[in-house]
Amino acid sequence: MASTIPDLNDTVRDVTERIRQRSAQRRDLYEAHMAAQHRQGVHRGELSCGNLAHGFAGCDVAPDKDRLKLTNSANVGIVSSYNDMLSAHRPFEDYPAVIKEAARGMGSTAQFAGGVPAMCDGVTQGQPGMELSLFSRDVIAMATAVALSHNMFDAALYLGICDKIVPGLFIGAARFGHLPAVFVPGGPMTSGLPNNEKARIRQLYAEGKASRDDLLEAESQSYHSPGTCTFYGTANSNQLMMEMMGLHLPGASFVNPGTPLREALTRYATEQAIRNTEQSGDYRPFYRQIDERAIVNAMVGLLASGGSTNHTMHLVAMAAAAGITINWDDFTALSAVVPSMTRIYPNGSADVNHFQAAGGMSLLIRELIGAGLMHADIATVFGTDMTAYTQEPFLEDGKLVWREGPETSMDEDVLRPVANPFSPTGGLVVLDGNLGRGVIKISAVKQAHRVVEAPVKIFNDQNQVKAAFESGELDRDVIVVVRFQGPKANGMPELHKLTPFLGVLQDRGYRVALVTDGRMSGASGKVPAAIHVTPEAVDRGPLARLRDGDVVHLDAERGELNVRVDAAEFAGRSVIEPNLEHYHFGLGRELFGGFRHLAMRAEEGAGVFGSFENEVLSRELEKIEQEDQ
Repeated sequence: MASTIPDLNDTVRDVTERIRQRSAQRRDLYEAHMAAQHRQGVHRGELSCGNLAHGFAGCDVAPDKDRLKLTNSANVGIVSSYNDMLSAHRPFEDYPAVIKEAARGMGSTAQFAGGVPAMCDGVTQGQPGMELSLFSRDVIAMATAVALSHNMFDAALYLGICDKIVPGLFIGAARFGHLPAVFVPGGPMTSGLPNNEKARIRQLYAEGKASRDDLLEAESQSYHSPGTCTFYGTANSNQLMMEMMGLHLPGASFVNPGTPLREALTRYATEQAIRNTEQSGDYRPFYRQIDERAIVNAMVGLLASGGSTNHTMHLVAMAAAAGITINWDDFTALSAVVPSMTRIYPNGSADVNHFQAAGGMSLLIRELIGAGLMHADIATVFGTDMTAYTQEPFLEDGKLVWREGPETSMDEDVLRPVANPFSPTGGLVVLDGNLGRGVIKISAVKQAHRVVEAPVKIFNDQNQVKAAFESGELDRDVIVVVRFQGPKANGMPELHKLTPFLGVLQDRGYRVALVTDGRMSGASGKVPAAIHVTPEAVDRGPLARLRDGDVVHLDAERGELNVRVDAAEFAGRSVIEPNLEHYHFGLGRELFGGFRHLAMRAEEGAGVFGSFENEVLSRELEKIEQEDQ
């Protein structure tokens, strides 16, 4: 990488500036709040003797207690999503011991501040528990706040990897933005059954041509060991985003768990967090690091890699927690200039291990910086700008070192340069029309399937689709509409269970699409799916006026989603209002009634904090205006 940073692409610069201007007041207040938290005391010195004694009573190593009595040594808080049921979180079991040892080696301490819940959409897919999935993000943010509320810490390490966990940890970290923060991944499991074979067996099972034993064996060979799933869904999109924002160490995202390199990176992350504390003299708090430029980098990375559609909500909520307002139009503008550079399942047959071998994050970042498509000048946890992230970590005589990564792709079927992309534009399109606004991931959708016009078949529950498929009702050109699946209706579950059925119909030669106010998996696949449609049906959105047989036009090329019905007739239709009580009780769903009531729209992040933040922001701005007068 040359020492000079190329000029920034005009569109990237313009989008960043629009975000900065749009967010100015909100961001100023955020920074003021974080500076005030810092002044009130990052250190344990603010605690009374009784407070402090409670804070280190549980230490089982004498030097740790002695150091915690002092205020000139750093204490690192560990917030972890560990559990031993789920493969992605299982590797975190040993991390606290490694982190504590590394901290002691720096003359500092580390304490396990708290755990956060971590659920797996793979386990709950198509089950009632999935209706808690999206809201678990905000629970994780609150659990992070509880963990750090003891004010014992000078920095924090955030151990998380999967779908809602990293966004939740990020939101929590943003509200404790006066603390330096390093995100510590667990890494992907090694490659198992090839993804194309897994998809083939799923479709055979959907057609009744493979047994449940066949399906379970295929799934077991795919998801077979500790580590995150290897397809490119939300979990691995999380890791890419953290590295694009400089919250990981360079090259940390996709190193397999249980390896010496993985442990060395965890130790170094601990040491770097301590170097970033105020005691070290090089104070690097989260709130000074993450700004609109870092958020744009995350968006660019998602688009270049064909990342998860879930982040059209998660990233909106994450940015908001740091005082930054982004919307779907920002994604659209960037998608027009950011090329599609990867083919990782479901966009191709390769998995993230193949992506790593082809050049991985170091090459992706090198190419994006070289093309002026990302901000290279942001601060990072590594103590450098993003140009250092063109390097890769290695062990050299047992010591962790970084060397420049490859300058060309090792496999252009998986990772391509900006000059020769898979597509000149990003893999995400925002749809707009008389049915509302939604998003569609097109990186895995073939050109021939990106425009669909067909009569709709409407369902108010995803479980009805399977029965219709098996009865032959869907053996035709059809747009399947599954409504009342938004955050206010039932928590916005993923509808990935529908993919094999719709895929079979498409393979039979029918023109097929899905339209829903719910979510699909972060690994949305080959069938065009207009998702996150807002306003949602339960909010009297247009989907609630649709009727079976209405012709809908979905155009992913031009970003259109319209029903071919006379405007006056459509507006005059009554709104369907089904009984949704069956979504609201059982498996703990009754505890989330307040979340459903408070949930904001998908384009606003589908979170529960926004309404409170808007209220506080209005009061703060009113106070400022009064002071100015």
